[in-house]
Amino acid sequence: MSLPDPPGEPRPGPPGEPQPAPSVAPLIVEAARVRRARVSVGAVFALHGAASGSFVTRIPWLQDQLGLSTAALGLALAFPAVGASVAMPLASRVIHRHGARAAVRGLLALWIAASALPVMAPNMPALCALLFLFGATAGMADVAMNAQGVEVEERHGRSIMSGLHGLWSVGTLTGSALGVGAVALEWDARGHLPLVAALLLLAVVPACRGLLDVRPSGDEAAPPRFALPPRSALLIGAVGICAVLAEGGSMDWSGVYLRDLTGASETVAAASYTAFATTMAVARLVGDAVVRRLGPVRTVRCGGGLAALGGLLVVTAAVPAQGIAGFALIGVGIAVVVPLTFAAAGHSGPNPSRAIAGVATITYTASLIAPTLIGAVGELASLRASFAVVTVATALLVVGAGVLGRGSRPSAPVASAPGAGERAGDRAAGRAE
Repeated sequence: MSLPDPPGEPRPGPPGEPQPAPSVAPLIVEAARVRRARVSVGAVFALHGAASGSFVTRIPWLQDQLGLSTAALGLALAFPAVGASVAMPLASRVIHRHGARAAVRGLLALWIAASALPVMAPNMPALCALLFLFGATAGMADVAMNAQGVEVEERHGRSIMSGLHGLWSVGTLTGSALGVGAVALEWDARGHLPLVAALLLLAVVPACRGLLDVRPSGDEAAPPRFALPPRSALLIGAVGICAVLAEGGSMDWSGVYLRDLTGASETVAAASYTAFATTMAVARLVGDAVVRRLGPVRTVRCGGGLAALGGLLVVTAAVPAQGIAGFALIGVGIAVVVPLTFAAAGHSGPNPSRAIAGVATITYTASLIAPTLIGAVGELASLRASFAVVTVATALLVVGAGVLGRGSRPSAPVASAPGAGERAGDRAAGRAE
C-alpha cells in the first residue's frame, strides 16, 4: 500500500520520463516572509538609532549640568563601552533561549528605556553607573538586531546590511534633529529624552511583528557565557576598531569640538552631529549598491580615504563650517565599514549571533578606550591632536580592508525565479516559525 503524496507536491512520473516541476508556492511564501522581515528589521534599526541620536545631542548639556572637565567627560563616556563589552557576549544566549524575535523585541525595549536615564544623574558616580546600563542594553540589542539582519540577508540573497545600518543612521538623524530643536528651545534634557523614549517604546511591538523567529535546533548546545573570539573575528574586528574610533569620536565629541575650538554656538555645535549623521545615512542607504559594484574591500578602501580627508578638515578647522564639512566627510567615509564587518562575521560561520557578538565585543571594547583616549589627549595637548589620532585610524582602513573579502557573501535573491533560493527555503523550514 503506497502512502499519499505530501500536500502540494506532485507525484513523480515513471523512471526515464520528465519529472513534474516542483511547486513554487513554498518559495513565494518564503519570499513574502523575507520581505516582511526586511521591513521589520529595518524599523528596528531605525528605532535603535533614534534613541542614540536623541542622547548624543545632549552631551554638551550634560557636561555643563554636572560641571565636568574634558577628561571627566571622556572618562564617563567610556562606561557605555564597558557595559556593552560585558553584556554583548550574553546576547547570543538570550537569542538561544528565547528565540530571535522575542530577544530583539525585549532587548530593544530595554535599550530605549535606558537611553533616557543618564541625563537624570545628579553626580559623576551616578552618571557612570547609568552610562554602564546604557551601554549594556544598547550592545545586547545591537547584537540581536544585527544577527537578525544577517539572517534576512542570507535568505534574501543580496547585500542589505549597509541599507539596514543606513536606516539606523536615519533614526539617529531624526533623533538628533529633534535634539537640535530641543536645544534651540532651551528645553531641559530631563524632559526631552524621557518623552522621546516613551514615544519610541510605543513603536517597538509593531516594529518587531514581522521578524524571523529563528530558533536553535533541539540538540544545539547553548552558547557559552564568555568565549575568546576566533582569529577571523579578531582580524575583522581590527577593521571595525578604526571605524568605531572615528564614529564614536564624531558622535561624542563633535559638538564639544566645534563649541570650544571654533566658537560655535550650542545650536550650531549640536548641528555638527546632524551633518555627520546625515551623510552617514545617505552613504549607507546607497552602500549596498556600491558594495555590489566594487566589492567590500574596494568600498572600504575608498571610504577610508574619504574619512581621512574629512579628518584633516576637522583638525585644521578654524570656523564651524569647515569642521561641519569635515565631520560630514568622515560620515561618508566610514558609513559602510561597520555593516560590512558584521556581515563578514555573520557569514563566516554557522552561528551568526556568536560571530557578530565576537566582532562587536572587539569593536566596543576598543570604543571603551576611545572616549577616554580622545579626552586624555585633549586634556594633555588639544582636541585637535585627538582628532589627528582619529584621522590616522581612518587612513589605516585603506590598509586593513582586505580581511573583509575572505568571507562568503550572498549572491542570489530568494525565490526571484522558480528554483532560486531553495537552500534558503530549506534552512527556513527547520529554523523559523
